[in-house]
Amino acid sequence: MRTESEEARLLPWTTVDGKPCYLLGDGAGTVSRIADRVERAQLSMAGDLLGHAADLLADRRSTGVQVHYLACRLAESLGDVRRVAESRGRRLDEGSNADGTNER
Repeated sequence: MRTESEEARLLPWTTVDGKPCYLLGDGAGTVSRIADRVERAQLSMAGDLLGHAADLLADRRSTGVQVHYLACRLAESLGDVRRVAESRGRRLDEGSNADGTNER
């Protein structure tokens, strides 16, 4: 049963249909730890992709096909990073009082 203080965590993956996945819990379970690892991997991959983008865009010999592929990967990565930011933002809000101060 869900308690009043328990918030649903937005997970860093979606269903097959692209719908968001949520987790109820205290953040200490196996699925929470897996989600933390996936978030770290997604953020790391976004950083790597940004480096690749800088290199590709600096190369005047890059083809339209290469730039299109890069744009598709950047869009996917941006979606992942946005979901991570939304999830973490919700969890930060849980620890704040109405006046914006932290409960801890």
